[in-house]
Amino acid sequence: MIFESTTRPNHALFFRRDEAGDPRWGEQVSFAPKDYPQAKIVLLGCPQDEGVRRNGGRAGSSAAPAAIRACFYRLVATADSGLFDLGDTAIQDSLEETHRIQRAVAHQVLADGKKLLVLGGGNDISYPDCGALSAFAGATRFMAFNVDAHLDVRQHPVRHSGTPYRMLLEEALLTPANFYEIAYQPFAVAATHLDYLRKIGAHTISMPELRQRGVAPVIERILQANYAGSIFWGIDMDSVCAADAPGVSAPNALGLSAAELCDVATLAGADPRTSVFEITEVNPLYDVDQRTARLAAVAIHHFLRMCL
Repeated sequence: MIFESTTRPNHALFFRRDEAGDPRWGEQVSFAPKDYPQAKIVLLGCPQDEGVRRNGGRAGSSAAPAAIRACFYRLVATADSGLFDLGDTAIQDSLEETHRIQRAVAHQVLADGKKLLVLGGGNDISYPDCGALSAFAGATRFMAFNVDAHLDVRQHPVRHSGTPYRMLLEEALLTPANFYEIAYQPFAVAATHLDYLRKIGAHTISMPELRQRGVAPVIERILQANYAGSIFWGIDMDSVCAADAPGVSAPNALGLSAAELCDVATLAGADPRTSVFEITEVNPLYDVDQRTARLAAVAIHHFLRMCL
């Protein structure tokens, strides 16, 4: 089913150095269907930005999976095997139908006993990705991080990039006590949305508070205190300051540094409970010298070196 619902990756993105002692991820990744059963981590792209368009953001994140792959596959590999590139979800005429397929593919990958590495696309894919983990692990048995300048709990009759976590919470696919909003920006968040999360018992940690307490220490304490069996990590690249990540759908003057983002990725990779690691909102149309795509690639590298 997963191969019928996805398109094969572009082999031209699999960079090769062909030099003994200097392996690159493009040389180590597997992609032939026959290699899927041995995979430990499956990479899946979702090249669409319809949710961003609906939310009034800057279109362009549909090009992100290819841009991130092009940067990532040039990096020095830290493992001989285990990574499998499934390609991209087959994009449909409607966002709702694309989400349905994304969720089905994600659920199958998890059911097959693999970790899932997702490249957006818009942040709306957190709805199907997190929903797939909920269906697989049980709504009360996993925890979810939204590392983002925004809370993404808008109420709207039509889903978009600002609604995924509101939908997950209201459909009881995500338990508020196991939901952590990390690095949100007070100047980018409506008081009503913050009040909603606090009222239902979700956890909210602003960027100023995170910077004061330390990114790694805050997340480490959460991981030590929460005994959920699985973890979803949603990383919106607009959580990073525009100096380090200019190519995003909604640029952020303040935010995580590149090093802090990689700290988050390292923690995610090091925790054996991590099931889904998702990067969204890279927008190559507005990037500068591939700075944002390169940073996303380096974050993936940090993630993989801890779990392969």
